[in-house]
Amino acid sequence: MGKVQQDLISRDYTIVLSKRIRTVSYKKRAPRAIKEIRKFATQAMGTKDIRLSADLNKKVWSKGVKNVPVRIRVRLSRKRNDNEEADESLYTLVEAVEVADFK
Repeated sequence: MGKVQQDLISRDYTIVLSKRIRTVSYKKRAPRAIKEIRKFATQAMGTKDIRLSADLNKKVWSKGVKNVPVRIRVRLSRKRNDNEEADESLYTLVEAVEVADFK
């Protein structure tokens, strides 16, 4: 992981989930996809505190535990933490972005 960035920013990414969960057994595919999205967000935004929106969770689980979507478009937003007692001053919010196709 690179150094932690201090500016507030928002970026859109397409995450190819199929290559990240290729070798995972059927009953663990959706939970592993969530973990891989968290891992991707940590690497892309440089924060340890990752928060997933409920819409993103529903989108990953939309076809069940076994048939995870091949690709998913997400918006990563680095935001300032309002809680003064938090360990991290910044957190990343991951939201699903609706697209017709990925081209």
